[in-house]
This record gives sequence, structure tokens and C-alpha cells, in this order.
Amino acid sequence: MQLSKTPTIKQTNRENKKHTEDFTMKRSVIMAPESPVYFPSPVVFSPTSVKTPSSSPRSAPPRLTMVAFPTRKPKETTSSPDSDTVLKRKRPPMLDLTAAPAIAPWCSTTVKTPEKSDEVVEAEKDGYYSVYCKRGRRGPMEDRYFAAVDPDEGAHKKAFFGVFDGHGGSKAAEFAAVNLGNNIEAAMAAERSGEEGYSLERAIRDGYIKTDEDFLKEGSRGGACCVTALISKGELAVSNAGDCRAVISRGGAAEALTTDHNPSQANEFKRIEALGGYVDCCNGVWRIQGTLAVSRGIGDRYLKEWVIAEPETRTLQIKPEFEFLILASDGLWDKVTNQEAVDVVRPYCVGVEKPKTLSACKKLAELSCKRGCLDDISLIIIQLQHFVP
Repeated sequence: MQLSKTPTIKQTNRENKKHTEDFTMKRSVIMAPESPVYFPSPVVFSPTSVKTPSSSPRSAPPRLTMVAFPTRKPKETTSSPDSDTVLKRKRPPMLDLTAAPAIAPWCSTTVKTPEKSDEVVEAEKDGYYSVYCKRGRRGPMEDRYFAAVDPDEGAHKKAFFGVFDGHGGSKAAEFAAVNLGNNIEAAMAAERSGEEGYSLERAIRDGYIKTDEDFLKEGSRGGACCVTALISKGELAVSNAGDCRAVISRGGAAEALTTDHNPSQANEFKRIEALGGYVDCCNGVWRIQGTLAVSRGIGDRYLKEWVIAEPETRTLQIKPEFEFLILASDGLWDKVTNQEAVDVVRPYCVGVEKPKTLSACKKLAELSCKRGCLDDISLIIIQLQHFVP
């Protein structure tokens, strides 16, 4: 008679353990730092919270955490009226891809902005303007620009220019270069249709703040200083947030149309301290919370309580004595004075049959580099004689 084999207690436990491990592995997901669903804790830039990473080359790699997800609930196959109604409510509305955008582009002209890998970017337009961007020695290009002229206005040509100096990456500068002009145009249209008096300065302010709010929703870090020039119907409106600067030449005399927004300025210092922040000097540079050396700009989400996007704007009618306008990042102005910049540019642009504004841009960048500039240098030279009404 053949005896039936009865499993021992050890064999039973071993099989149950193997079954449990297989079941757990099928339901587990590895959450590694490289995974798209891994969200590191936000870093607050303050002197008390910065931790120095371990310098040991043999430090152990991060351990992977096994997280078991609950079993997925099977879909209901019933077709009752109540269940159908619930499903319909959860479905999002279909997108109407044929609908026109709510806001039309500022103008039809599109200009390529510098990329991170670009060493030098050049652009010019029919003698109206020239652009020159040169990458610094500190890392990838973080500056961006926008330059466009709409000649359809006839004698009252319309144009928009901007230089955007990024810090902590180029995302904020690129976002502002793409969106700021359209946001200002939308704010101008809203101002014209409003019942209160039309205010160009208020429209520009709303455009800057709208751009800042939209960028913060992206969740990206970093920020950007901005300087812009809006020309419409013979009027020039120059705005800035940060330490990018606009300088105009009036018959050869340089005049700054903007004020650099640094924490060391008396009004900015008081504003920051009134909001509970602090300003201190680090290696000869005044910084907010010991971190950022500018007090206004787009982005900087972890310092947003003190770094505001509200610009300062100056408007004036374009007159025949206005020769040209220089918009540039601090990579130029840290090494070249306002009057020096005008003196360098003027022989290329004034009193000559064929102005060479691009050559003037290069000359200014070379001068700043020779004096030791390591930062990105971006500048636009605008010939104002084309916009005299």
C-alpha cells in the first residue's frame, strides 16, 4: 500500500513565505530620486537652514524605499442610470482645438532667444535695432531677450524690446521673454476698455505681475531681472525690475532711464526689513537673506515675500535729439559706465551713412570682458530716430 505524502510544517511555511514575497513584489513600486514621482523637500535659502553635503567619496548611495500600493478596485460593469451619470460628471469637457486664442500675439515678428549651449547670439532688423548676447565664464547661458518691430502702424511704428537676466537657471528669463510682451498688451487692452482713465504705467505693471504669477504656478526655481522698452505712437515707456538698465543718448549725453534694484538701496532696504526680512553684506555684496543680490524680479519663489515683480516705469515722448537706447544686463553695467557706453556706440550710429549698431554691441561686450566680466552679457541697441513721430 502506497502512503500519501503529507507536507511538513517547514515546507508549508516556506511556500507561504514565497507566495507572500511574490505577491508583495507585484504590488510594489520603487521610489528613487531619479523617478518622476519623487519630490524632494523644498529648500529654503537662509543662512540657518543650509547644510553642507558630505564630502566623503565613499558615502553610501541612497537606499531605495519599497512602497506597496493597495490593490486596484475593479471597475464596475453595471449600466444603471445612476452609475452612468457619475461617470459623465467626472469626464472633463472636450477641448475645442479650432477656437482662436484669447490673446493674440503681440506682433507677427518672432525672434530666437539664446540657448544654454550658445556662446554668442546676434540679431538685427533693418537698422531698427541690433542684439548681441555673449555667454559668460560661469556656466550655461542664462540670459534671454525679445525684440520685435511692427511696421504696420505707418508713421507711428510699434515695438517691444526686453533683456532678461536669469539667475539660478534660465527658466524664468525664458518664460518672461516669451510671455511678458503679450501680458502687457493684454493689460493695455483692458485699460483702454475700462471706465477709469487709461494708464500705460499701470498696464505695464499688471503685465509684469501677471508674468510673475504665471511663472510661480509653474513650480520652477530661479528668477530673472528684466528691462523692457515699449514704443507706441511716438511714446517710449521704459521699465525694469532688478539690475538690468536702460540708458539713452540725448545728443551724446548719457541718461539712465531706470534705477537698479539692489538690497543696499535705502528704499529697498527699508521695504525688505518692514516685511520681516534682513539684508546683510556677504563678501562685499549686499544680499537678501544672505542669498540674492537683487530685490526685484520675476520668480524667486522662495524669496517672494521680499523680492517683488513690480517694475518702475518712465515714459517720455520721443524727440529728434534722442539718438539711441541701450538695454543691457548687469554683465555690461558692472564694468562699463553709462557715459562710456554712449561714447563707444555713438561713432557707429550717429553721423554715418550706414549705422553699424551690431558692431557697436560687440565693442561694448569686448570692453566689459577685457575689464574682467565673467557674467553673461546681453544688450540691445535701438535706433530711436526710426520712431520719431
